Amino acid sequence: MGAAMCKLSDKVGQHMRKKSAGCKYACHAECRERVSLDCHPAASPVSQDHLNNNNTPLHDVEKEREVRTEFSREEIQQKIDQYNSLTRDYLKMTLNPTGVFTGFVKVMMDLRRPVTVRGGQRAAGGATMGEAFYLPRGVINTLHISSENTVKQVIMALLNKFTVADNPAKYALYKRCCRDEQVYVCKLADVEKPLFLRLVAGPDLDTLSFVLREQQTGEVMWDAFSIPELRNFLRILDKEEQEQKEAIIRRYEVCRQRLQEAMMAVGSPS
Repeated sequence: MGAAMCKLSDKVGQHMRKKSAGCKYACHAECRERVSLDCHPAASPVSQDHLNNNNTPLHDVEKEREVRTEFSREEIQQKIDQYNSLTRDYLKMTLNPTGVFTGFVKVMMDLRRPVTVRGGQRAAGGATMGEAFYLPRGVINTLHISSENTVKQVIMALLNKFTVADNPAKYALYKRCCRDEQVYVCKLADVEKPLFLRLVAGPDLDTLSFVLREQQTGEVMWDAFSIPELRNFLRILDKEEQEQKEAIIRRYEVCRQRLQEAMMAVGSPS
């Protein structure tokens, strides 16, 4: 460097900066005339995203998959034929004369809190009482839907399948994909079409899979639950607490018995 170089400020945006297109050296705009660089521009043009972030990957897979959201009838038929040729579980898609296609989506249940299901018992006022319990995590459910069904409708269909009486707004559908040995999870908007996403991604579950979870709000919004639901939570917690106490007592009894046997063996004459 022929001229004295200026020191970059630690605060982004405090001064305007210029960046070389060749070696990506950055300096203040007012210092650009005093800096001489012995660098050469890149052989291929560099996009503005790469200039602004040297750590930008070579390609963004998610952006590449979101380039198009609509296809012609012929393109849809071609994608359906390709999808059906790749699927191995016989859950194929079908294009109807109206242009709407139907097929299957698999959704993994990953609920951490108990759900309230509709039961046959009735309270004193005549209202039907619900029962709360934990749904098994990791269970895969298969739904037959159309390309017009939205995420919100899929959530409601899953809850109805398990006769869950909770408000559907408490739950969200997430898409899960694996890339470069990393797992990425992203919440889907209520208006998105899961079957269309399934068609575009193909039948490989590593490329795209769906997961039902509770809404991620940071903290549990207890005001959104009804009084019977809260009472069911307390009843479940009391049951779990009692089971833990009984397990601790059993372990204590076993340890005490073994300790007494060891003391008797030591104290008995040989």
